[in-house]
Amino acid sequence: MPKKDDIQFIQKALLEWFQKIQRPLPWRVNYKPYEVWISEIMLQQTQVKTALPYFDRWMTALPTIQAVAAAPEEQVLKLWEGLGYYSRARNLKKAAQQIVDVHDGEFPSNYEAILALPGIGRYTAGAISSIAFNKNESLVDGNVIRVLSRLFLYRKNTRLPAAQRKMWEWAEQILPKGQARYFNQAMMELGALVCSPKSPECDTCPLSAKCLAFKKGETESIPDRGPKKTLKNITVALGVIRKRDKVFIQKRPSAGLMAGLWEFPGGKVENGEVKKKALQREVEEELGIQIKNIRLLKKIKHAYTSYKVDLHCFSADYDSGQITLNSAVDGKWVTVSELKNYPFPAANVKLIEEIL
Repeated sequence: MPKKDDIQFIQKALLEWFQKIQRPLPWRVNYKPYEVWISEIMLQQTQVKTALPYFDRWMTALPTIQAVAAAPEEQVLKLWEGLGYYSRARNLKKAAQQIVDVHDGEFPSNYEAILALPGIGRYTAGAISSIAFNKNESLVDGNVIRVLSRLFLYRKNTRLPAAQRKMWEWAEQILPKGQARYFNQAMMELGALVCSPKSPECDTCPLSAKCLAFKKGETESIPDRGPKKTLKNITVALGVIRKRDKVFIQKRPSAGLMAGLWEFPGGKVENGEVKKKALQREVEEELGIQIKNIRLLKKIKHAYTSYKVDLHCFSADYDSGQITLNSAVDGKWVTVSELKNYPFPAANVKLIEEIL
């Protein structure tokens, strides 16, 4: 356990630093539970500067929990388009419905009730409890792990369960009672602005006097996040199929990867297969139609959590046949200008920007 004097120094120095430098973020104006909740879900896997326009757009369209609960899922997904991890958006809607049904539309202040909401785990429950309600709950995210690992010279792989337990233990030990709202934000702010993954700005850090990694000259090697995950490469051919003034789009199944989003037809390219032929094969097998005048529009590379996609995007014209879809898939012909009304995966959004 850190020494009492060290804990007191960390608490005082960090709170004073945060009061001086904290970024003026919209959810920090009044600390409304609804706004804190939405911001925390958006900030998972997303930087603040990226999330800000999404947050503003979301609040304009869905200003209350009741509005989220009543909104069509497609609207929720469209507002989320580009943030990725779309299960987060679907869980927001499910949680909003639960809050309306179980908590009379008021976001619960009880930690266990927050934790019971769809899409909320230990970190998010701690964040909402402390930031929205100033409850004495600690939190541990990537920024906090980096700060704690360097502060207390933790050299082991921080992804392992034992390391996670140690991080939570330290976070709880240094949390100042009654100041959780500001202290937890200060820890995350320090990790985001000063104690960065590479080239941390130790000279401006309020905790450098107590940071063991700084004293040992090991800030660049800590934290150890374990072996880097190798991403699988996938090659995909897809087509913007035109029929007079419209293009065909189809909806992904309601369960599974990127569920409920719309996309252009196509599929994986088999080893050694010509990209155009792959598109023709996929369209014929999945839709039952023939296409012609196939020409390359754009090549797009996009990385997801566990794989990278090399996307070959073609323009093509409808030739013959009647479109047939299985019962789990929806599809329709829409004008190019109508594409902006539908939620698409990020790689498809890049293509739409090209053809609009």
